[in-house]
Amino acid sequence: MRFAAISPVMALMGSFALAPATFAQSLIDAGDVDAIANIASGYGSATIQTDGVGDPQILGRINGVLYTVNFYGCTDGADCTTVQFQAGWKNPGELTLDDMNLWNQDKRFGKAYLDLENDPVIEWDVNLFGGVSAQNLDDTFDWWRIVLENFAADYF
Repeated sequence: MRFAAISPVMALMGSFALAPATFAQSLIDAGDVDAIANIASGYGSATIQTDGVGDPQILGRINGVLYTVNFYGCTDGADCTTVQFQAGWKNPGELTLDDMNLWNQDKRFGKAYLDLENDPVIEWDVNLFGGVSAQNLDDTFDWWRIVLENFAADYF
């Protein structure tokens, strides 16, 4: 009788021991461009292309706003470790460095600046080294959607 009572507990403990291996297989890192593009496509268009140095890049659109996901830490265009979300707008003429500084002071997500042509750009670096769950990455894209909406609402 005692063995029968322990057996279900042992089976349960065994399933917990296997859980990390199963979980680790479902993680998405910056080397999985297709999986990232698939999640991005849940928020609008998303096309995989290659940037000027041969690294992957996703060109996407959320609620009409064009953005890129740039891949960094790559080796020969693969095995990337981080990504950067980036969007830019044409400056209507009145946006200043003070506006960008105010955004950066008041917002947690998305770094804003004026580029060399004095156009506003917003970026967000995301470390995917070691992988994140699909749910986490989906939430990241949802936060990016919110950042874009807030930036556009504040300045356009």
